[in-house]
Amino acid sequence: MQELTPSHIAERLHLLTEVSVALGENHDIEAFLERILRVAKGMTNADGGTLYRPSPDGQSLAFHISLNDTLEIHQGGVSGNRIDLPPIPLLDAYGSRNLASVAAYAANFNQSVNIEDVYKADVFNFSGMRLFDQTFGYHSQSFLTVPMTDHEGELVGVLQLINAMDPETGAIRSFSSTDQRFIEALASQAAVALTSEQLIQQLENLLEALVNLINIGIDEKSPYTGRHCQFVPELTMMLAEAVHKTDKGPLAGFRMNDADRKELWLAGLLHDCGKITTPVHVVDKSTKLETIFDRIHMVDTRIEVMLRDAEIRALKARLEPGANHAAIDDLLASEQKRLVDDREFLRRANVGGEGMLPADQERVYRIARQRWTGPGGQERDLLDEEEVRNLTVRFGTLTDDERKIINNHIWVTIRMLESLPWPKHLKNVPEYAGGHHERMDGKGYPRGLTRDQMSVQARIMAIADIFEALTAADRPYKKGKTLSESLAILGKFAQNGHIDPDLFDIFVREKVYLKFAQEHMDAHQVDPVDESTIPGYRA
Repeated sequence: MQELTPSHIAERLHLLTEVSVALGENHDIEAFLERILRVAKGMTNADGGTLYRPSPDGQSLAFHISLNDTLEIHQGGVSGNRIDLPPIPLLDAYGSRNLASVAAYAANFNQSVNIEDVYKADVFNFSGMRLFDQTFGYHSQSFLTVPMTDHEGELVGVLQLINAMDPETGAIRSFSSTDQRFIEALASQAAVALTSEQLIQQLENLLEALVNLINIGIDEKSPYTGRHCQFVPELTMMLAEAVHKTDKGPLAGFRMNDADRKELWLAGLLHDCGKITTPVHVVDKSTKLETIFDRIHMVDTRIEVMLRDAEIRALKARLEPGANHAAIDDLLASEQKRLVDDREFLRRANVGGEGMLPADQERVYRIARQRWTGPGGQERDLLDEEEVRNLTVRFGTLTDDERKIINNHIWVTIRMLESLPWPKHLKNVPEYAGGHHERMDGKGYPRGLTRDQMSVQARIMAIADIFEALTAADRPYKKGKTLSESLAILGKFAQNGHIDPDLFDIFVREKVYLKFAQEHMDAHQVDPVDESTIPGYRA
């Protein structure tokens, strides 16, 4: 048996120290586990080693990494080579703990197993190993199998080494008790690392699930907003990756690592989380008179009452002695035509558009002053002040007060996100998500930031938010614009200080718009684009 010299012990302690340092540095779990296995082999001068991981259902051990120097085997781990070996069951056919397999035994009893010569051991079933030896012309002899358990005693893996070699003669030797203690210490460190990484991943998964939970709530409240919450993060990441890859222009120095990408992705998912507090009748206001229902139908009813009242007046007039029936009928027809025309006009005015003409607004005022007799015989204006204010909205369907309610969602978003104790690597989520309605010239909201006061990520999200809104075909208050129309509008925004012109150049030059369009826009919207005619594009 090999005697450990002070230098050998110092070398092993150094390896353990290096592994401890790596615990806090390496988030690539596959690379770290392979490093653990290789360090274990190096410590004991073992010819081979295997790392097993429990199956998701906890019923078996799966081969995760397999190394053998003599046979030049490297499977699993970072090798990219699959291990086509069946898992080792932890229970037998009767549901009892499997005691035939050394790896299963170590796992079931949380106990290390050190075997000097497997061909002389009769406790475990080594038929599979013997078949392996026959197939590959190998000789398996000494085995050291060590379970890996977390702080709660839960199995996270099994580390198995084969054939400790004498460094001087190359002869196979047994694993010493000192070997075993060092490998147990190493396995314990590996279990800590694996458990910590799993807990971090579980927390990140929980965070993303909670984010999706908020978006599900928004989606259920307003199906039109749900698509937006899904596509803005995707488009944001498309543009961010294009900026990351650019090697020319003012943004050539912008780079992201995986943590930066995670941070921006979460910000994109949460950029409209404040809309969960916005009233549905404002978010989904498809017509100017819509609240819980479209009040144009109430206006229709009033006009229908006026039509009937006009008919009743005409009939009464016809009963008067000496009545001029023809004149009465002409007057009735004229009045009815005017009322029907007014009704059709109000129906059209109720639909939001790109810009209501002043003459049309004035006509709404004139119609509103017409009198009708309501319940209880009370005479009143055809349209009340609030209805007039809605029907004369110039752009879209929202009044100024409703637009303030909509705009308030960004303040709610910021307050919600800033109230969370974000870890260091996600600390910019509130800034990225809260800045997508700011403008480069400082005329945006909520804080009136200028370009220099905003991060590149927030400016990227501003473009993604606008472009998705322009092209969205599922909004109740507007039709989705074509690709060329959307780029023309976005180009004008780049010219007038609304969006970052440097980012817009990359958006067009790298054809981010086209990739998004092909994946998410309706086919009839994806029309040909002549980039040379796009306003604000500096090709």
